[in-house]
Amino acid sequence: MTGRKYFGTDGIRGHVGQAPITPEFMLHLGWAVGQVFKREGQRNSVLIGKDTRLSGYMFESALEAGLSAAGVDVKLLGPMPTPAIAYLTRTFRAAAGIVISASHNPHHDNGIKFFSAAGTKLDDAVEREIESWLDRPIEVVDSSELGKASRVDDAPGRYVEFCKSTVPNEFTLEGKHIVLDCAHGATYHVAPKVFRELGAKVSLIGVEPDGLNINLNVGSTHLAPLKEAVLAQGADLGIAFDGDGDRVMFVDRNGVEVDGDELLYIIAAERQDSGRLKGGVVGTLMTNLGVELALKERGIPFERAKVGDRYVMERLVEHGWVLGGEGSGHMVIRDRTSTGDGIVSALQVLVAGWRKGQTLAQLREGMSKLPQTMINVRVIERFDPLAREDIAAAVRHAEETLGDAGRVLLRASGTEPLIRVMAEGRDAVVISRVAEELADVVRNSSL
Repeated sequence: MTGRKYFGTDGIRGHVGQAPITPEFMLHLGWAVGQVFKREGQRNSVLIGKDTRLSGYMFESALEAGLSAAGVDVKLLGPMPTPAIAYLTRTFRAAAGIVISASHNPHHDNGIKFFSAAGTKLDDAVEREIESWLDRPIEVVDSSELGKASRVDDAPGRYVEFCKSTVPNEFTLEGKHIVLDCAHGATYHVAPKVFRELGAKVSLIGVEPDGLNINLNVGSTHLAPLKEAVLAQGADLGIAFDGDGDRVMFVDRNGVEVDGDELLYIIAAERQDSGRLKGGVVGTLMTNLGVELALKERGIPFERAKVGDRYVMERLVEHGWVLGGEGSGHMVIRDRTSTGDGIVSALQVLVAGWRKGQTLAQLREGMSKLPQTMINVRVIERFDPLAREDIAAAVRHAEETLGDAGRVLLRASGTEPLIRVMAEGRDAVVISRVAEELADVVRNSSL
């Protein structure tokens, strides 16, 4: 991640109106992207999609102008889930795809994500090349070579059909009552069609975006409304997406939350049972220890990557495996699509239940999440906690205390002056005490 000024772990993100999330920067960014993705001797194009934030209109126009100035054609998709842009970038044979979104953040934030022609996140080297062009003044091509812009009116229908194509032809949701929470975000107009066309009775919340209410007390980070709706309507289950549609969380018929760790286990277990699991599973440093233990009991290899879907993807590609994810519900299923996709992931969970003839509650019975305590310690400035001997010694002591019955993790936040202290294991009382003791050491060390 070194050597980059604007790009973080997942594109560029920040507060609207504050650098770099300004119209001026987006104009320059569009031009820089155009320079990087120009193809000699071809009329290349770049796709632009967005979620439902009001500021998306402003940044869409600025990016379009910058790309046109670089001589690159633009295809405007309108509000679409992030994974839909990845898919459509591939099918349109575009040079790149751009998503205007801040994912699960509130409306006053926004950001830019990019996809390659293959529908994957950009390599670090490509991001650095884009940044190098941002240091140069904009030079507009001759007026006869300016890029043209057009809208893709059938983008939602194309993506709906793609989602349906990721499940077996004989798969059906007939007789199922599902509540969908679309977070007033990018899935609001496509997710209901997917599940209805597969036969489900669908009830909806979070499908009235006004530009300001994206993720506001709804969606995968606020499950209370979904739980209430499932219980009130006697539905079979509920599914919640985040604002840009790359995360998914479930609620079972009893209103019990089923998070990304459990969903990952459900898909892996069913695939193993049906002989369709290719290799092992990749989680992150934050994946609950219960997942690792349950997979180990089944003989399924498991590895941890750094937090962030790009790192999960890197490890999957390295091993030739297909299944990975995070507790947040951001899952990567490489034999179905090229990036994290909330709708596609949800369908894979439902296929697992359909193949086994089991409810969501029954599917998760093979795994028990272990107690976990997380404490955020605010510090003056971020630092590597394990580089300090007093903290490293405390961690070694904690690990000796827990033995094979638990684990600890300390890491610096990538966006705030925080050190995250996490402990998990079989005994909730011991875990809480260990986490508090480590947090105290971190506080004292940072004074």
